[in-house]
Amino acid sequence: MQLKRIYEKRTEEDNVRILVDRLWPRGLSKEEVELDVWLKEIGPTNELRRWFRHDQEKFPQFRELYLQELKDDPQKKSAYDQLKKYYEENDGQITLVFSAKEQEYNHVQVLKEKLENTKKH
Repeated sequence: MQLKRIYEKRTEEDNVRILVDRLWPRGLSKEEVELDVWLKEIGPTNELRRWFRHDQEKFPQFRELYLQELKDDPQKKSAYDQLKKYYEENDGQITLVFSAKEQEYNHVQVLKEKLENTKKH
């Protein structure tokens, strides 16, 4: 599984490119992005996103709150189930695409960890 900013061009290694943000990235057309899937429902709520603001110190709490959202919100749960299906059907060879400048402390890292943990069970 790869994680890439939306501004990075598609490569052969990308396989299935899945945008996992609630909002469409500014200044880009759908043609430029070359996506296969957009799972906008899977992104964190605006409230959680605003509270977190990619603050490294808040990341452990953000992680727990976001995992709870994925579990409790029916739309997020459904979107996660779709993501998991793509992950399994492609033997983990998917690319999660996002627009955040912060690449280490974001919701995509939480999704990656959750997907990789389900594969182990």
